[in-house]
Amino acid sequence: QMPKVSVIVPVYNVEKYITRCLISLINQTLDDIEIIVVNDGSKDNSEQIIREFKKVHNNIIYVKKENGGLSSARNFGLIYATGEYVAFLDSDDYVDRKTYQKMYEKAKATNSDYVECDFIWQYPDHQKIDTGFRYKDKKEMFEKIRVVAWNKLIKREIIINNKLEFPVGLNYEDIEFSYKLIPYINKFAFVEEPLIYYVQRENSIVNKQDSKTKQIFKVLDNVIEYYKKIGLYSEYATQIEYTCARLL
Repeated sequence: QMPKVSVIVPVYNVEKYITRCLISLINQTLDDIEIIVVNDGSKDNSEQIIREFKKVHNNIIYVKKENGGLSSARNFGLIYATGEYVAFLDSDDYVDRKTYQKMYEKAKATNSDYVECDFIWQYPDHQKIDTGFRYKDKKEMFEKIRVVAWNKLIKREIIINNKLEFPVGLNYEDIEFSYKLIPYINKFAFVEEPLIYYVQRENSIVNKQDSKTKQIFKVLDNVIEYYKKIGLYSEYATQIEYTCARLL
């Protein structure tokens, strides 16, 4: 019998954060959840911490690979996922105890392929709730979606059947993945409460501009090419143009 949810957690040198993340996952109120921890070539103590958890919790699946970055770690985790739905969680973030129960129950109650929840920006000394726009259709979704991978529950067969992956070696991987996913979502729903803690490290500069910033051009080109390939470019042209302008 397949698990209800597979949570894929890429790990790279997060010994200070991984314990809190894993505690939040093993304490989920949803029964039948598998936690796929992908060690992406960590050089610190992360592996020992994960192994201690795995000794006690048999729903943790631990896999290791050479360092390849966030996208390649998530793609690698998808190979091992067997759940009806898939979620991604970054290893420095953590979740409310009821996160996946609430999202899974919403998915089943509404027969949705995709469920999104709100989240909390967790700063060292304060919090800020991030409430998403409740879009009504796919075109609005294209314009308003929060392009992060980790506040979604996605039906696994949609990702597998359409061979969707995160682009390896590029920043802004969540943008490419999110926009490629939209055409295949037949029904979506929202859990209208903040259930995920998006941790802002003191030294993490999310808005740092450097040479990698120009990778956004490649990512947007990839999205445009993809929509042309699947024959939906003209249908979404307005949304694509708006989104490119907004992001740039």
